[in-house]
Amino acid sequence: MTGLRATRTEWVLFFILGFMWGSSYLFIKIAVDSFGTFTLVALRLLIGAAFLWVAFRLNGTALPRERRIYGHLVVMALINITIPFALITWAEQSVDSALAAILNATVPLMVIVIAPMFLPDEPIRLNGVVGLAVGFIGVVLLVSPGLTTATGDLAGSLALLGSSLAYALGNVYNRRNVRGLPPLVPAVFQVTFAFIIVSVLALVLEQPWNARPDFGDWFSVIWLGVFGSGLAYVLYFRLLGRWGATRTSLVAYLLPVYGIVLGYLVLQEPIDATLIVGTALVIAGVALVNSPWGQRRLFRARAPAETA
Repeated sequence: MTGLRATRTEWVLFFILGFMWGSSYLFIKIAVDSFGTFTLVALRLLIGAAFLWVAFRLNGTALPRERRIYGHLVVMALINITIPFALITWAEQSVDSALAAILNATVPLMVIVIAPMFLPDEPIRLNGVVGLAVGFIGVVLLVSPGLTTATGDLAGSLALLGSSLAYALGNVYNRRNVRGLPPLVPAVFQVTFAFIIVSVLALVLEQPWNARPDFGDWFSVIWLGVFGSGLAYVLYFRLLGRWGATRTSLVAYLLPVYGIVLGYLVLQEPIDATLIVGTALVIAGVALVNSPWGQRRLFRARAPAETA
């Protein structure tokens, strides 16, 4: 729950999760041209699913008994993995990895708007509205025509914003419909279901057998599978169960920092004043959203009526 005090261990896991997902944009950029969108996503999900199933068995976690849970996990696999992974991977064929990481930081902005509509325990507050406004200004600056011309096209930027919307919806859907499960359960089934969906798309729309990857491409796939699609989801669902949708989604604000640094160091992607100012505004948004200032409630969803 969002009212629980975060422990030091949870904060450490939070920053590790941010690095795992933040570095993913770099490795997607490296490998996407060799594999193609759906093939790259399918390979990383295959490795991620294998990692998670091993962890699942070693942990001795029991399978859910309610059939409806599997239906919810299929929906989660679609909106929380399949759609955003495909949009991000496709976009990085024309957009720098740093910009991809920054634009995905809009997830908390969208969660702030969506969560109060469906989650009674996550109201929208004054600081959330102010943080949303500041972060939105940063996003507008980042996707302005000048920056878009320099680092990618408008379609790629819009695809990245679409992936953020999918993540936000998945975040809230999970909190509303998949509560109370051990962290490994939603992680392993979402990745597995998403792998099945994307594999079919890769076989139908692409020709994976024609790919000619080099060592760097394969290293990227392994990193994306083990960390970006495996261990990261274990940490994510653990934090989600403790912190709630809004605070957990703030991990997206770490992505610009990792994305900019790694993109510059490894791929020599340019850093200019617009990028720095836009990123600073986005990070300032999260500081406001997570600050003790302005906690007055402005809106929240009504709790569902109890049945007799």
